[in-house]
Order: sequence, then structure tokens, then C-alpha cells
Amino acid sequence: MQATGLRVKICGITQPEQGQAIAQLGATALGFICAPASPRYVSPAHIAAIVAALPGSATGLPNVDRIGVFVNASLEDICQTVAIGQLSGVQLHGDESPEFCDRLRQHLPAIELIKALRIRSAEALKQANAYITWVDTLLLDAYDPKLPGGTGKTLDWSSLSQFEPPCPWFLAGGLTPDNVLDALCQTQPHGIDLSSGVEHAPGDKNLPEVARLFATLQQAPLSR
Repeated sequence: MQATGLRVKICGITQPEQGQAIAQLGATALGFICAPASPRYVSPAHIAAIVAALPGSATGLPNVDRIGVFVNASLEDICQTVAIGQLSGVQLHGDESPEFCDRLRQHLPAIELIKALRIRSAEALKQANAYITWVDTLLLDAYDPKLPGGTGKTLDWSSLSQFEPPCPWFLAGGLTPDNVLDALCQTQPHGIDLSSGVEHAPGDKNLPEVARLFATLQQAPLSR
């Protein structure tokens, strides 16, 4: 895959006009935080309003992936949010088990299922093996003892240079327009996920920085 084919997910969208602008700038996926404890939380109805403003919504579903991010939510809550918000994917960012992923897959067979793993060490990468049978995509994020995501912390990219699971994966964790090329030189992800690295404040995206991100990605090295 060439760098131009890299999936780019901007997470923590809270405002319809920002979601629309970010999709037009080139994002392939928007992330919506469905964990009520998060400062970036948006309700299912709020997600629906943002999705309705996205390019392509007037004639059908938007031409950008819509990913709901959940932390230890129930199957019922996830399925309800997917339906109301017209989500195309679900990202599990808590302690969900492989068995839970299997049950969710049975309930939502047409939805992309992403499992986020918070990586403390290279040893922690082994937990990916438990999920690859049950999910479509993995996401590697930095570990924080208090926050499940959006911490601004980076991973040790050099430790991921040989990480090549049999399914696609996103690199997350403290990525910014300033460090994304360095990260991509050391890793081989199929996509990248940014949140705090392109924000004024939690949930308030910095659109000039998002634009700078896409300009920077034009210089990215060839990937897979």
C-alpha cells in the first residue's frame, strides 16, 4: 500500500461543521467518542446530526467511515448507537474480551469491528493474537493508567517496526503533523488515528492543523 492509500481517522469529532470540513480535507474516517466519561463524548443523537452534515449524506450514506468509540459498553448500547448514529464501524477501547467481540460481530455482521490495544511494552503486543480472529482491524494506542485514549502520549515506534498482524491496523497515540512522518518511517500501519494532536481543546479540532497533516502526508514514504 502506498502512503496515499493510508487510512486517516480523525477522532473526537463533536461539531457538525468541523466533521464536514475534516471529511472534505481528506479524512477517510471520523471517530465519535461514545464513552460518557470522556470530555469528547457525543450522544447518539448528536452523532446523527454530525453525520447528516457530512458530504454525501443528502443522497445516501456519507463517503467517509463513521466510527463509534466505546469503552466497556453493553451490546445493547453499542447496537443502539450504531443504528441511531448511522455508524459504519465500532471501536472497542476498553477491556472487552475476544468473546465479547465475537458476540458483537454476530449482532452487527456488516459493521467494521476495531479493537484498540493500549501498549505498555513490546510484550503487550502479544495480546493482539487473541483478537485477530474476531475483529476486522486493530488499533495500537499508548497506555495511560487513568485515560483510555486521547492522552497525547506516543508509542515506542521502533518497537513496532516488525509488527505485521494478519489484519489491518491503525497507529494511534500522540500523533501530530510534526511527528507523523517519523512514525511512518518506523512502522507499517494501514492507517493512522489522531485526536489531541489536531485540537485546540478536547473536541474542538484545529482545522489548520488538520490541513497541515494532509499536506505533510503527501511527503510520506511508501508503505506496504
